[in-house]
Amino acid sequence: MRFGFNAKKATEKLLRGDRDTAMLVTTGLILYFGLGALLGARFYSIANFQSMAIQMSSLGLLSLAMSLAMLSGGIDLSIVSIAAVSSIAGAYVMSGDLVSITASNDLPLTLAGIVTILIVATLCGATNGLLISRFSVPPILATLGTMIFFSGIALAATNGNSIGVATSSLSSVSTLTIAAIPISFLVIVLAFGAMWYLLSRRRVGRRIYLIGESITAARFSGIRTDSIKFRVYTISGFLSGIAAVLMLASQNSAREGFGESYQLQAILVAVLAGFDPDGGRGRVPNVLLAVIVLQSLQSAFSILGYSPFAKTFVWGVLLLGVMVLNFYLRRRSHRRSATFG
Repeated sequence: MRFGFNAKKATEKLLRGDRDTAMLVTTGLILYFGLGALLGARFYSIANFQSMAIQMSSLGLLSLAMSLAMLSGGIDLSIVSIAAVSSIAGAYVMSGDLVSITASNDLPLTLAGIVTILIVATLCGATNGLLISRFSVPPILATLGTMIFFSGIALAATNGNSIGVATSSLSSVSTLTIAAIPISFLVIVLAFGAMWYLLSRRRVGRRIYLIGESITAARFSGIRTDSIKFRVYTISGFLSGIAAVLMLASQNSAREGFGESYQLQAILVAVLAGFDPDGGRGRVPNVLLAVIVLQSLQSAFSILGYSPFAKTFVWGVLLLGVMVLNFYLRRRSHRRSATFG
């Protein structure tokens, strides 16, 4: 009996098991070695990693919401608008305009504002789910319409102005740490863990995969596809609400267009993580890996002083490049299946 590690066989096994995970891990390792050589201690510092952890929290949750919608064979273009309108609703509660803020009611009003954000975001997600499941509106059209609708509500409610948060308790969400790890990062770890459990260990998760892979087969299997789709977009809205809480905690104000730069990045993360726009394919851990890779790049751009416009250009190039690469890899895989099948 022979013992030992065969790197070639291990690599081939990893690639066969999950090509997307292998690509993300390899890209991440190359990126971190490269950034270490280029930036050194400016990148590899506790302060920078803490900043990255805080910033990737909102992006991670929005990307998870986008990935869930794509897994079911749809898309959610309204995630940022949901985050904006729900954060405005919560900011009003915590602004001091409705109820004067004192030391005794600071924490209760903060909790009330957070609950308001989550309720509004969940209702917005349920609206998407109702349009898609009950009225059979295609997801891209339904969420495009609600994106405009929710943005209109946010704009009308604020007249384009920012709504400041007057309570002091909320900001602690983005500043407190446990063992040097920001609480906001622990929140997304819990969210990712819950979503992984839902999709890989629960019956509803398997049904979401099946609906994304073939809705016809799912219907013949007796699955209530409309109910599953409704749940998918309701959960997507709830995740956007948690992202809104974290964004509001870090910026201490809300406005229309709140976090609009996350829209393209969330789609990019989902594609990088291997979620197929046609549905039925993708793994939750890959989303977290993709967020870490993307946030690392963004942190490097900030250290190097690149403009936000340059970052948007790079995200667009990356998105196009990944889609083209996936197209060729998928076609190559089909050719191999046809040859050996």
